[in-house]
Parts: sequence; C-alpha cells; structure tokens
Amino acid sequence: MSLAPVPSLDVFPRRTGLRVSYDEFLQLGDEYRHAEWVNGEVVMMAAVTTDHGLITYWFARLLGDYCEITKLGTVLGEPVQMKLVATSGSGRAPDVFVVLKANESRVQKQFINGPADWVIEVISPGTRRVDRIDKFQEYERGGGPEYWIIDPERKQAEFYRLSNGRYEEHEPDAQGVYHSSSVDGFWIKPAWLWQRPLPSTIDVLREMKVI
Repeated sequence: MSLAPVPSLDVFPRRTGLRVSYDEFLQLGDEYRHAEWVNGEVVMMAAVTTDHGLITYWFARLLGDYCEITKLGTVLGEPVQMKLVATSGSGRAPDVFVVLKANESRVQKQFINGPADWVIEVISPGTRRVDRIDKFQEYERGGGPEYWIIDPERKQAEFYRLSNGRYEEHEPDAQGVYHSSSVDGFWIKPAWLWQRPLPSTIDVLREMKVI
C-alpha cells in the first residue's frame, strides 16, 4: 500500500485518491485520524464550525451521562469508525452515536461493526450534502434505526426513524419536545440547540428526572 500525500482539512470533504481495504484503512496513521472510508477510498473530513463543535460536545456529554445513569448503552463519536456492512460498503465516523446494550457485541476494538442504534450528525456548511444525502442513504441502507440531522446555520433539526427500510421524518410534539425512538426516556426541546450558551446538561438531566 502506497500512501498519498495527506490533504489538510478543508471546508469540504476531500478525496485523497487513496484506495485501500477497510483493514488497511484502520491501520493508517494519526494524519488520517479525521477521515472516512467511502466506497473503498479514503476521504478526509471537512473542517467544522464552532457551532458544530458546541452542539456535538453538548450531545456527547448529555447522552453519555444519560446512558451511563440509565445503563442503556454506549455513546461514542468521531473519530471512532462505524462500518455499515460487514463485507462491503462504507465506513463512517458519525459525530455522535449510541450503541444499545442489546447490540454491544458490535463494539470492536477499532470500530463498530454494524449500524449504531442512533446516529446524530451536526452539519457544517461544507458537509450539508454529505449529511443530508450521502450519509442519509448509507445509514438508511445500512439499517440504522434512528438518524438526527442538526443544522446550526439554518437552525433546523430533522428527526428520522427507520420504517420498512426507509427513513420517515417525525416532528416534535405540541409542547415542542422530541423523544428518541431508540434511547428509552430521552428527549430534547429542539429550541435548546439554538440557545447560546446551550442549556446546562445537568439542568436538562434534572428536567428528564434521571438525576
């Protein structure tokens, strides 16, 4: 395997032209830490915005604490890789994702072997097409039960659940609350996501009555 020069992070995902097996991809060095394996090619991930970082970290903290308290599953995120199909397909590194206890055998040493039970992608301007189209279709085909797309720039949150092999969008209830279909008892008010600063995760967990 001959390594190509490493592209720097850019506004948009960057194709490297480097085609490797998935096992070879997992062995690439730290310079490829923020990369994904897409149809056999190494693709460097795009640079992210501050809003992207704030929301991703908030979700990781909130979901991580929630799943630790309730013992429902494991919360991971980029750069941890998720391989959607055991024998072919693509390997992605979602921003935040949950693997429930029932599927904990999917958690391997270097990657998640199969779809997470819930994936959250936070859009930056250069990833809008990837998150809304490419990853949407891959997660749908791969059998991911729940997919949330958060777009800070447009202040949009979309919530999808897999039904008969297709993602169907679901809306918050009349009180502006949206309940996860995968993680029992977890809910948010989408309006929280556009607040600055974001709500205290401790206060949210108290409102959920888990602490």
